[in-house]
Amino acid sequence: MLRLRAVFKKTGRSVYISHLDLNRCMLRIFRRSKLPVWYTEGFNPHPYYSFALALSLGFESECEIMDFNITEDISLEEVKERLNAVMPEGMGVVSVSEQKKKITEIAKAEYCILIDAQNTEELIAEFNKFMAQDEINVEKKTKKGIKTVDIKPAIEVVSIVANEGKVLLDMRLPAGTKTNYNPTLVIDAFREYAENTFEILKIKRTGILCENNEIFL
Repeated sequence: MLRLRAVFKKTGRSVYISHLDLNRCMLRIFRRSKLPVWYTEGFNPHPYYSFALALSLGFESECEIMDFNITEDISLEEVKERLNAVMPEGMGVVSVSEQKKKITEIAKAEYCILIDAQNTEELIAEFNKFMAQDEINVEKKTKKGIKTVDIKPAIEVVSIVANEGKVLLDMRLPAGTKTNYNPTLVIDAFREYAENTFEILKIKRTGILCENNEIFL
């Protein structure tokens, strides 16, 4: 049995496929691909597959990760081709490889956020001041209820630049089995802080990383 890991993109109309619907979608994809996927045992066998991280509805991604097993020796390129042949619009497998790292090694996710603002330079200056605060406290839902959390230490701003009349913000946030921060936590906190109004046009997940910023595969 081969333990495989597929990296797939989710763009365009497919961003409106919820995580629950994505499970159903993948079930149909595997059946149509006719790949020899390993099935779970029990009363109601079904193809085994799992996703590394849930993606929020409306977010794009070019690095979603899905693990699955196949029971026959098939080339990785053929697996990729057979999956892509039956993928819906906006979805596509970027690569297929054997599983090497454990899911527990995921520590961060990187996001690129496209922002529309009347004055891009002023908004960038405001964001830099926002990040210069000693604390950035937000209310976050936990298993024990609503909790006030200082998220500033966890935010890694990779870059924030003006581009063609828009602002591009690239940042990394905790992700994985221990802690997950949605980029909307940062955006909502900044919206309360900022004097300038702005609109989020797109949020795209661009990387899933280990603690040392190595790409998770």
